[in-house]
Amino acid sequence: MEIKVLQLPAEKMKSKIQDESKLGFGKYFTDRMLVIEWKTDIGWHDARIEPYAPFLLDPASLVFHYAQEIFEGLKAYRWEDGRIALFRPEMNAKRFNLSAGRLCMPEIPEGLFLEGIEKLVVLEKDWIPSAPGTSLYIRPAMIAVEPVLGVKSSDHFRFFVILSPVAAYYSKGFNPVSILVEDRYVRAVQGGTGEAKTGGNYACSLKAGLEAKNRGYDQVLWLDGREQRYIEEVGAMNMFFVYGKKIVTPSLAGSILSGITRDSVLKLAKNLGYETEESKIDISDLISDIKSGRLTEAFGSGTAAVISPVGKLCYMDECFSLGNEDAGEITRRLYDTLTGIQTGKVKDEFGWIKFPED
Repeated sequence: MEIKVLQLPAEKMKSKIQDESKLGFGKYFTDRMLVIEWKTDIGWHDARIEPYAPFLLDPASLVFHYAQEIFEGLKAYRWEDGRIALFRPEMNAKRFNLSAGRLCMPEIPEGLFLEGIEKLVVLEKDWIPSAPGTSLYIRPAMIAVEPVLGVKSSDHFRFFVILSPVAAYYSKGFNPVSILVEDRYVRAVQGGTGEAKTGGNYACSLKAGLEAKNRGYDQVLWLDGREQRYIEEVGAMNMFFVYGKKIVTPSLAGSILSGITRDSVLKLAKNLGYETEESKIDISDLISDIKSGRLTEAFGSGTAAVISPVGKLCYMDECFSLGNEDAGEITRRLYDTLTGIQTGKVKDEFGWIKFPED
């Protein structure tokens, strides 16, 4: 399918942020966006890169009423030699389609997904920041836009991609976060939409997250929805626990997101000589391991932070310090190596980096 590039009028061009330390996350957007339509009787059509602008949607659009919506998140990096690099974008294409299947939405051809993103990133490459730790955040999404009230799968979907230059996640250093284990609310259950990247999963986590922040915690660690016994994930991160030279993470059981950074950490850890394990982790056993000193480090993984060290974990009104509330040796090594691959400072032995201009 041809992706048309529509003219960008000079008056629609935005001023770029000169001080890259003030970019924040998801606050500023580039000049263009990718849009592709899908209709039941036509399929995918009308692929275009057009000036960034609001959508005009009917108030009855299904996305507003029945939440038929999915999204992804990945990054583009500007290397010191000037090249633009994408990190494992094909994995985002595959996961996007898995989410689409769960939400009864059409799968987008992976080739079209990747071609569209690459073409858009190349057109907007001047927006990619170059300061250490900065990147261009890429947000693909799909929404149901058919204007009808009724619980059904839409006959019209809109796929789009927007770009946002973002500052370094750790502007004040690689500092550990504090985590509250949530023992009242649940985020997802097996058989639900927990393993899909859809907005409803995040909306239902807001209340617990807000209550945790009001109590002084940075993140919420979710337990399983049936017994509230087994560890699942933290908000926007998968969790890892370090026992000496062994790294353990909750197994994928249909209720947590199959993180691309999670998969990268597991592969990288093995390559660095660590033992890895995916298993059910009982919160009571974890607390016992913290008390006994068997658990030496903990960290989360996700696109935004890449790796986030955990310095404090609180459960049932009892708090426990991890690694003297500092980032552990293995956590730091994984972070330095993974971000090094993403930014071209460490050799990519896995074939994870794609260059859209090649």
